[in-house]
Amino acid sequence: MAIDYILTSEDDLLIVNASGFDENLEEVQQYGMAIVNACMAGNYSRVLCNELNLEYRLSTLDTFKSAEFLARQAPKLGKVAVVCNEKFMKDARFWETVAVNRGLMVCTFKDIDSARKWLEG
Repeated sequence: MAIDYILTSEDDLLIVNASGFDENLEEVQQYGMAIVNACMAGNYSRVLCNELNLEYRLSTLDTFKSAEFLARQAPKLGKVAVVCNEKFMKDARFWETVAVNRGLMVCTFKDIDSARKWLEG
């Protein structure tokens, strides 16, 4: 099973519920671009990515490349909160660091409540 996701919204918040696993860099880039395109189409300034049910399988190099790609492709979206399973937090924080260093306003979290508070702040 690859990355499956459902997009919903609340006002100016795009909510992404993802599950499955990331098989390769190309798939992760397509997933990221689907989110970017949805934000542009719906004029969303905040994104909550619930990835608690998504298994991270990318190599460190591909994780770096995916963050670099998304930061380059994404217009100034506003804020993006990514919630992931605690066992993948090391990879998520690495991805966050690469993306933030390239201008994307993103933060990773272990729970949805903390992510929502950050998005509202």
